[in-house]
Amino acid sequence: VQLQACGGGLVQAGGSLRLSCAASGRTFSRYVMGWFRQAPGLEREFVAAINWSGDTTVDADSVKGRFTISRDNAKNTMYLQMISLKPEDTAVYYCAASRTGVFPARYAYEYDFWGQGTLVTVSS
Repeated sequence: VQLQACGGGLVQAGGSLRLSCAASGRTFSRYVMGWFRQAPGLEREFVAAINWSGDTTVDADSVKGRFTISRDNAKNTMYLQMISLKPEDTAVYYCAASRTGVFPARYAYEYDFWGQGTLVTVSS
């Protein structure tokens, strides 16, 4: 599957953004999907994951209550709604697809396909 992330940009602290991840192919619903982010000089970190049907999600503690992951299998698209953004949320955000039979998938090594990343910059 090929993934294309978009929706990043520059936003002030306290603002909102919605990221999208469009997937090619007809097997989107077979993948656990996740969002990761990587800030300059830091390791890639888990943000959120969603199961195959979209009825179960897991969030990192750092974004809990502020970020919401969702998916629309009919549109082969996953989303990350981000509110109350903070400067420390600044990073390149990556979407990823996992063929694992286990949920949640919190680690990058569990994911098989990655999008190209979209930059989110939060100014203070």
